[in-house]
Amino acid sequence: MVERLVPDRLWGIFRDVAPESPIHAQSGGRRRCDDRAVLAARVFVATSGCTWRQLPPVFGASWQTVHRRFTDWSAARVWAKLHRLVLDRLGANGDLDWSRCAIDSVSVRAVKGGPLTGPNPTDRGKLGSKIHVMCDRNGLPISVGISGADLHDGQALIPLMRGIPPVRFRYGPRRRRPAELRADKGYDFDHLRGRPRRRQMVPRIARRGVDSSSRLGRHRWVVERTMSWLNVCRRLHRRYERMAEHFPAFVGIASALICYRRFS
Repeated sequence: MVERLVPDRLWGIFRDVAPESPIHAQSGGRRRCDDRAVLAARVFVATSGCTWRQLPPVFGASWQTVHRRFTDWSAARVWAKLHRLVLDRLGANGDLDWSRCAIDSVSVRAVKGGPLTGPNPTDRGKLGSKIHVMCDRNGLPISVGISGADLHDGQALIPLMRGIPPVRFRYGPRRRRPAELRADKGYDFDHLRGRPRRRQMVPRIARRGVDSSSRLGRHRWVVERTMSWLNVCRRLHRRYERMAEHFPAFVGIASALICYRRFS
């Protein structure tokens, strides 16, 4: 199961961003659990949606060990680095389409509260978090972010643009700027149209009272499909994590797996 969840190519990429394992003196204690098995257990939790205590023993590591190492890797921003490195591989192969990007968000309920949560106006004011995604023309997530569910979508546009990493390009220098930006009427503000132009991006944002809602899906269906890809990671259906860095870590590994499947 470990090789199926973490193939050799993915494991090779992960080793480039994972912190070095601590070296302990020989004292007759228990042997450190393999990082690949722990990563496979982490992927299993993300995709199956099970709790840490429900983790099956087939991975050879206790749930406490998996959770502890997950906490350490999240603090070291391993998942964001993994996502960026996979984007680099895609960009070098010419698999990223920078001609257009799309942006959208989805809200999830925060069962246990915590940072980056807020009252969800679409869920009777219950606490929730919002996942913001910007994807390329193929639907591959190039920038993701987390906020409280009460944050307006327009306020996440600028942080998402800033969050696009400099990605390797097949020809020439690295890129971090798509040619066009597609968004729905929730982003229809003059200052939001000006910021993409300053970054030499053409804003294609639907106008309230002008553009027909029935025609918005001609180009934005791509980001809707990306949201459905994220939903394959069942741990994102609800937020059970209280710590601020844990839920973004699940979003980061889900984004990295989406991009890796295109790369592989």
